[in-house]
Amino acid sequence: MIGFLGIKLDMTQIFNDQGLAIPITVIKVGECFITQIKKHNTDGYNSVQIGHLKKANIFDKNIKIFREFRLESNNIKSLELGEKIPLSFLQVGDKLNVIGYSIGKGFAGYQKRHNFSRGPMSHGSKNHRLPGSIGAGTTPGRVYPGKKMAGHLGNRKTTIKNLEIVLIDIEKNVIGVKGSVPGKTGNLISIYK
Repeated sequence: MIGFLGIKLDMTQIFNDQGLAIPITVIKVGECFITQIKKHNTDGYNSVQIGHLKKANIFDKNIKIFREFRLESNNIKSLELGEKIPLSFLQVGDKLNVIGYSIGKGFAGYQKRHNFSRGPMSHGSKNHRLPGSIGAGTTPGRVYPGKKMAGHLGNRKTTIKNLEIVLIDIEKNVIGVKGSVPGKTGNLISIYK
């Protein structure tokens, strides 16, 4: 299926018929147009490139973001270049996969980044939040790649799978999915089935 590009607006809650509160993330699905169609006989695979407009109703100049979604050959025949992707592809109850970048948290230490336990706090110990040994001595004489150490935390590409659509507003181009979506408010996300 063709995907969508959207912007995370906010989290809120709605109440179902039984009175239970359902946490939802509200996503504004942007003005998405097909900007390129790739076919198996020319490109080696079938896909559609989607362009997310910075300003509405202007197709030539203000395309801000591009994403490519792979398709099966029978789905690609009915698509045309420049076609706007309607929100009617989505139905309440559909399951979606959402890709976005998690919130960046800057430089983090061992306990926050990798859930290391801390050292003893009493009896003269000076090893409270230090990592301990990071490798052997003369042999191998280096730190192995991939060693869990302090460093940059967050701001990674994250996929959340099987989020259920509980709200669709076609007039405002807004959908509501049950659960959380990676990133902060205003984050650009990719949505696909």
